[in-house]
Amino acid sequence: MPQIRRLRWPDTRAAIVEATVLAVACLITYVVVTHVLTLAYAASPEDDLLGGVWAVVATIFVLRDSYEQSVAMAVSRVAATSVSFAICLIYLLFLPVYVWSFAALIGVSVLAVTLMGRPGDAVTAAISTAVLMGVAAINPQDAWLQPILRLADTLAGVAIGVVAAIADMRFIRPRLRSRTPPA
Repeated sequence: MPQIRRLRWPDTRAAIVEATVLAVACLITYVVVTHVLTLAYAASPEDDLLGGVWAVVATIFVLRDSYEQSVAMAVSRVAATSVSFAICLIYLLFLPVYVWSFAALIGVSVLAVTLMGRPGDAVTAAISTAVLMGVAAINPQDAWLQPILRLADTLAGVAIGVVAAIADMRFIRPRLRSRTPPA
């Protein structure tokens, strides 16, 4: 059983700040996607809400402990989602969702990112494909729009996550460190 250790106040304060940064970034992402991006395209209110959640997931995925990690996760998220986007879009332009296509496209997405030399993106590509095909099955009219909408949501969430990571690294953490007494 892992040992539970009690955090000291400076560590607790840092955890509170990091959780707050993530929460604020997610709030900004959700508002931007559900209220601002929706001005650029006409989708159903359900699509708008789904887009907000999808973008928030991208923000959570990207916002990490360092700028380098955040950029690496941004590249990973965009790469995996782009592969999923292309595969699902091509399929949904011509065919409806079937149970077999749901499973087959997940496999094709995983295979594609692996063959591209990005096996670490396989899980993200599979999840993106599962969500895209699931949403397309729930809303089959204009199902081909789902990959386009979700890619836009992902890009918005990733961009806001990277901006939040930069703000955190450049402005928030230095102030937090300057207030922390030496151990």
